[in-house]
Amino acid sequence: MTQRIAVLLPCRNEEQTIGAVVRAFRNALPDARIFVYDNNSTDETALRAAASGAIVGREPNQGKGNVTRRMFADIDAEIYVIADGDDTYDAAAAPGLVDRLIDDQLDMVVAARRESGDDNGAPYRRGHRMGNILFNRVVSRLFGIPVGDMLSGYRVLSRRFVKTFPALASGFEIETEITIHALELRMPIAEVELPYRSRPEGSTSKLNTWWDGFRILVTIMFLYKEIRPFRFFGSVFGLLATISLILIYPVVVTFLESGLVPRIPTTVLATGTMLLGFLMLASGIILDTVSRGRREAKRLRYLSISAPGKEAGPP
Repeated sequence: MTQRIAVLLPCRNEEQTIGAVVRAFRNALPDARIFVYDNNSTDETALRAAASGAIVGREPNQGKGNVTRRMFADIDAEIYVIADGDDTYDAAAAPGLVDRLIDDQLDMVVAARRESGDDNGAPYRRGHRMGNILFNRVVSRLFGIPVGDMLSGYRVLSRRFVKTFPALASGFEIETEITIHALELRMPIAEVELPYRSRPEGSTSKLNTWWDGFRILVTIMFLYKEIRPFRFFGSVFGLLATISLILIYPVVVTFLESGLVPRIPTTVLATGTMLLGFLMLASGIILDTVSRGRREAKRLRYLSISAPGKEAGPP
């Protein structure tokens, strides 16, 4: 534990749990600096965090993504442990996650949530469980890399990950953006299953199942379009070309049989649809070149920062 470690806890209205969370991470990582950034809480979250020994900051722009971006910008460390302030994650596992990051020269270790067998509560709401499974499968399919728990809020990140991560999300889609950033640059990452507890009685989740789920899905599709534009626009081309061929087929059959083209509007629509499809294909080819250049720039910036604990030469 010779690295500089920072524990980041973005919070909003977590006065019931934040003190216990700060103390738990202090016991697990006694040499780490613990930061709690308050996001417009209307209770005593900031006061209780400070009383427990945390360094308290504030982010006025509402949303977990905004808080995370501010913390990544403000805080300088070699290793970042980020978790929620709701006391649902196992802080005692943090040293093991940090060791895994250093020993295997990784850039991200994700604490994949596993429901505790001795927890009589319900850590996952039904909609959250189903949504998490769906999003994991969608991202795994789109990017070709298996993902076990892309929405986990408990992660250990290297400095070179944090300082090359643009953090554009404003809300709960920030975990999606973090995961896809790692997949885009093919960073070395790992997942470790850890128990996930229910919130204490009286503590409520800030996540809206349907609205935030929709925003996460939109974020996935937007990032896929940005990172894999040829595949995205190529799929649109395939769809438009198929529609065009279906529309033009009876026109072609009639023309071959009678030499006439009786359905002029259908012919025009089919032709326009095919032209639009080829426009999508051309856009995909051009944007794929742009995306490759952006990815190369990100990769070079990423390589300019050393991995945690890495000296010159092979690991």
